[in-house]
Amino acid sequence: MTKNRLIASLLLYNGNVVQTRRFKRTNMVGSAFTAVDFFNTWTVDEIMVLDISYTDTVSDQFVDIVWNLSRRCFVPLTVGGKVKNIEQVKLYTRAGADKVVINTAAVETPELLSQVAHNYGSQCLVVSIDAKPNSEMKSGYEAVVNNGKKTTGIDVLDHVSRCDALGAGEFMINSLENDGDRRGYDLDLVKLVSDSTDVPVIAFGGVGEWSHLVDGLVEGHAQAVAAGNIFHYTEHSTKKAKEFMLEAGQPMRLSQFYKVEMPRMPEYEPYLNTLKSQGGQS
Repeated sequence: MTKNRLIASLLLYNGNVVQTRRFKRTNMVGSAFTAVDFFNTWTVDEIMVLDISYTDTVSDQFVDIVWNLSRRCFVPLTVGGKVKNIEQVKLYTRAGADKVVINTAAVETPELLSQVAHNYGSQCLVVSIDAKPNSEMKSGYEAVVNNGKKTTGIDVLDHVSRCDALGAGEFMINSLENDGDRRGYDLDLVKLVSDSTDVPVIAFGGVGEWSHLVDGLVEGHAQAVAAGNIFHYTEHSTKKAKEFMLEAGQPMRLSQFYKVEMPRMPEYEPYLNTLKSQGGQS
C-alpha cells in the first residue's frame, strides 16, 4: 500500500524561518538548521524550504542555506522561491535539492515546466498553486501569483490541466484565505484539484490541529499533507502528528527517533563561491 506523506515546511525570509498568515509575515521563528535537525530526528517524510523574501532574484544567501541544509538533511529536500528559469533550477539541484517548487513562473512562463520535466524528470517538479474563491470562475477558484498579490483570471482547474500536460510531478495546493488561519485546509479546493488529476496532490496552508492533517487526506483526497506553523511550537511535533494519523487509520511511514550527529550552529560553507571557482554554474 502506498504510504501517505507528512511534509514539514519552512518559510525563509532573509534567511530566517518565519510564520505567515494569508501570505503575510507574522513573526520570526528562528534558525532553519535547528528546525531541520529537529525534523531529521523524528524522520519526517520530506522537508520543504521556501524563500519568501521580497527580492526578485535568487539570493546568494538562500542558495548557500540550501547547500548547507542539504548536507544535514536525511530525507528528501524540496526547495522553492521565485524560480523563474532553468538556471535557477540547476542552482538549487546542484546545491542538493531533490525537488524544486515553481509557482508564479508556472503562469507567466509555463514553458519552464516542460524544461524542468525534460532535464530533471517530472519527479523533480512540484507546481505550487495558490488560489482564492472567485464565483466568476467555473470551478469557483482563481489562481493567484506573486505571494497572493496578483490575480491571474485563470481558473484553478484550467491551470492544473495545463501544468499536468507540461510535466508536473506534484501539485501543492494552498488557499489564500486559509493560509496561517489554523482552521484547516480549504478541503473543497484540495478535493477539487485531487479529483481532477492523476498527479499527486499536497495539501498545504491552515493546519491548526492534527485532525486537519487527516482531513486533508480523507476529505481532500490528497496524497500528502504539509504544514509549517504548527510544528514550530509543539514538542516532538512531527512524531505526534504521525502517531495521530496512524491511529486515524492512515498508512504512514513510522516516525522513529534518529540521532543526528551534526553541530547545532554550523559554519556556512560558501557554496556559490566554491561553484564559481570550479568554473561556473554549468
